[in-house]
Amino acid sequence: MELPEQQGDDRNTLPDAWDFSGHPAQRSTTGGWASAAMILGVETCERLTTLGIAVNLVTYLTGTMHLGNAGSANTVTNFLGTSFMLALLGGFVADTYLGRYLTIAIFAMVQAIGVTILTISTIVPSLRPPKCALGSPSCVQASGMDLVVLYIALYLTALGTGGLKSSVSGFGSDQFDDSNKEERIRMTKFFNWFFFLISIGSLAAVTILVYIQDHSGRQWGYGICVCAILTGLVVFLSGTKRYRFKKLVGSPLTQIASVLVGAWRKRNLELPSDSSLLFNVDDISSEGYNKKKQMLPHSKQFRHIGYRSRSSFWLTPIWDQTNKNESMIVSFLDKAAIKEDPEMSSSITEVDKWYLPTLTDVEEVKLVIRMLPIWATTIMFWTVYAQMTTFSVSQATTMDRHIGKSFQIPAASLTVFFVGSILLTVPLYDRVIVPVARRLLKNPHGLTPLQRIGVGLVLSTLAMAAAALTEIKRLHVARSHNMVNDPKAVIPLSVFWLVPQFFLVGSGEAFTYIGQLDFFLRECPKGMKTMSTGLFLSTLSLGFFFSSILVSIVHKVTGKRKPWLADNLNQGKLYDFYWLLAILSVVNMVLYLISARWYVYKEKRLAEEGIELEEVDAVCHA
Repeated sequence: MELPEQQGDDRNTLPDAWDFSGHPAQRSTTGGWASAAMILGVETCERLTTLGIAVNLVTYLTGTMHLGNAGSANTVTNFLGTSFMLALLGGFVADTYLGRYLTIAIFAMVQAIGVTILTISTIVPSLRPPKCALGSPSCVQASGMDLVVLYIALYLTALGTGGLKSSVSGFGSDQFDDSNKEERIRMTKFFNWFFFLISIGSLAAVTILVYIQDHSGRQWGYGICVCAILTGLVVFLSGTKRYRFKKLVGSPLTQIASVLVGAWRKRNLELPSDSSLLFNVDDISSEGYNKKKQMLPHSKQFRHIGYRSRSSFWLTPIWDQTNKNESMIVSFLDKAAIKEDPEMSSSITEVDKWYLPTLTDVEEVKLVIRMLPIWATTIMFWTVYAQMTTFSVSQATTMDRHIGKSFQIPAASLTVFFVGSILLTVPLYDRVIVPVARRLLKNPHGLTPLQRIGVGLVLSTLAMAAAALTEIKRLHVARSHNMVNDPKAVIPLSVFWLVPQFFLVGSGEAFTYIGQLDFFLRECPKGMKTMSTGLFLSTLSLGFFFSSILVSIVHKVTGKRKPWLADNLNQGKLYDFYWLLAILSVVNMVLYLISARWYVYKEKRLAEEGIELEEVDAVCHA
């Protein structure tokens, strides 16, 4: 009579999750939407806080700190780039030392401290230069302690943002059991709500917060950010007793490093002709830690069998060279799993990964390397995206922003069209594009992740062309009204001329963001969820950093004659900078198409390799 009762308990108990007291998590009392909602709450507050600072920061740097346009743009992009790059550090800390729960709690507090310092810097007069008329010779740029306090505040905020972002989506998905069909469906909905709520947080930031900053003062706007992140932290901590916790599994970065170190150490050894002689999961006894891994078949090459027949003629030389390079990489990585002691048997219960990683470890590293061309060619989108929080906002400050006679739109609030286009594109994709794509492409999910990213790249290219044409129009109006030499002049041109570039980049983000997130979560090995999020966020980071580098180079090269990025935009040639970004986007798009055409999804490739292995086994038995 006890056996059925025990089976019922097993069904209610999750085998790989624990509650806050360290006992096996009960399905009925932990996890689910109640827990996920509290995690979504802290992420919404984080998005509100980070974007509430970033989207209007360029006007604060130019108007209050009296920095130049190029320097201000680089400060904003460096701040955002650091925020997303530190997600890799946060992921490492979460996977190796603290776990996702503590990582979220600690880094949310770090972010609150950073925003608090930023708020104080806007209140204390000695922490900013004296007020002066824009463009006046008497204006003194912020320096010394002013900038020290500002940078401490910004980069503490960035540290908190990066650590929090690294774990929020992973900890949220931990609240659903992937092995249960019903909970797996809820997990998919969780990611939809995740993107929707960060968009709502963004919308509140670019409307309510920006308005308060411009009309009531930065101290009130940033003070609200402090309250928001602290409220999010309290909501998050209140769900502690309901959360499901996973044990630390170690950082995937450590696994990648151990494979590379092992391959380098054994670089002079000969690979065995039979891959079964390489060390793998089945060489470890049942107590070994690697038994928890999904064993992957050995791949001799990265490329898909028979793929060359589908490639176009002009890609053949590139394809052949790529295959040659891949074969060398594969052979090099496989050497990490060579058994230096051929007498090793399945009685082994524990192995030092730095000494001998398994072949499955090697295959997981190969999966990551296969994604790198896609990863690299998506960076350019976020370089274009960076212009929406920098130069596009600077453009808006020079244009007529009135609605009617009394209400004036804050320059940074123009990004409401950016966020609005995201919220419009997502349901439009689900209701219109997906049904059409199902019929035309015979894909039940509509567009594949790579196709979605490709659409986003096209839209970002069009956005830069639209931005260049709008800037040419703006300068033409400024010259026709003799306003070129007055940096404070409001050009009689509606700010709504900037809407197309915001709308195109926003729609592009709806395609690219979700496409990238889907791609990295789907294609990364099962145990690398946090690192896959870090890889995705690093494309945002590098996009912002590349923007900073590009701005610095352009400003240095063109600054001696007629600068493209002048402090007085009416005397610059910002349209040439936009054309440069459009050209770079076209070049990047070509490279992306080559990479996407080369790439084969993990599920399809493993299925075909599995079939091939079965055929080999059949021949051997015959």
